[in-house]
Amino acid sequence: MSENLMENYRKAYDNRVGFGKSPALVLVDFAEAYYEPTDPLYAGVDEALASALRIREVARAKKIPIILTGVLLHPSGADGGRFFQKAKPLKAFTAGNPMGAFAKGLTPYPDEFVVMKQYPSAFFGTSLASLLTSLGVDNVILTGLTTSGCVRASCVDSMSHGFITTVVRDACGDRHPGPHEANLFDMNAKYADVVTEDEIVAHLQSL
Repeated sequence: MSENLMENYRKAYDNRVGFGKSPALVLVDFAEAYYEPTDPLYAGVDEALASALRIREVARAKKIPIILTGVLLHPSGADGGRFFQKAKPLKAFTAGNPMGAFAKGLTPYPDEFVVMKQYPSAFFGTSLASLLTSLGVDNVILTGLTTSGCVRASCVDSMSHGFITTVVRDACGDRHPGPHEANLFDMNAKYADVVTEDEIVAHLQSL
């Protein structure tokens, strides 16, 4: 990333919102499909999951609400609409396909919430916004897959619903560094604060 680009964006987008007082941790779509080399969605994003699991343990210790999201589609894909029509690998998330299961190491605890969706954003067509509001949450901490897809869509909708939004770069992943970095850059400029795992852990531990 050139200095010219950075300087250009600083003229318009050089603001950090900070953290809220009542956070929730959202783990977006850590599905087996992204970890199975034979699946078209395979992305080799083991480090993102490892980071998210470390953050999750800190959040659990602090009794911070945790929400896991996944994608679940009718076998026909009809409830995925144009998304399913465009993105053929979404067949991994049709009912009964083992690739749609949570990745190994990410079994939901009984006190965690699970939100299933059919479209990129964790907010679109789901009860997530209402759930967060009922829990008194003001700060959504996003981790998950993929940075350029469902994480970005969820980030924009989180901000649009009025939540302070924080994206943890180490705990997000994509199939290539290019879209990963480009979307982190853009989210940080316009929609959220992008922070490191160390930063979010330090913040959660301070609560």
